[in-house]
Amino acid sequence: MIKNLLVPLDGTELSERAMRESIALARQLGAAITGFVAEPELPLPDMGTNMERYKRERDAHEVETDTQAHALLVQFGELAQQAGVPFTARHQMTDRVEAAIVELAEQLEDGLIVMITHGRGPFAGLLFGSHTRNVMALTKVPLLVLH
Repeated sequence: MIKNLLVPLDGTELSERAMRESIALARQLGAAITGFVAEPELPLPDMGTNMERYKRERDAHEVETDTQAHALLVQFGELAQQAGVPFTARHQMTDRVEAAIVELAEQLEDGLIVMITHGRGPFAGLLFGSHTRNVMALTKVPLLVLH
């Protein structure tokens, strides 16, 4: 029995659809939702980079990504609350987005990962986006892919 849905969001136009579809599924299953935003960190500086400038850019990047993730997760939480679905928000800065999704999914009891994809890309990516395809390769947790 599925008790928890892990729904990674990336802030694209598909995020709203992922929210709606996962809330509907959670209501049918009587499950809770964990909304998750994993954002990449600013790349490390190159040799010769002005470190003061890099630190300002890194700080600005962290503030911007935190603000965007918070807004997205608040929106998701409000929609879930309106539907009567228990909701938890998680945000993480990481260079290993897919691994972060899989690690969190493995922590959830009786979980299901719900991802949405454009279905664009080269031959191997015709059905699934690169993040979705990589999560599929890494996880043992059930994965529902919405297109």
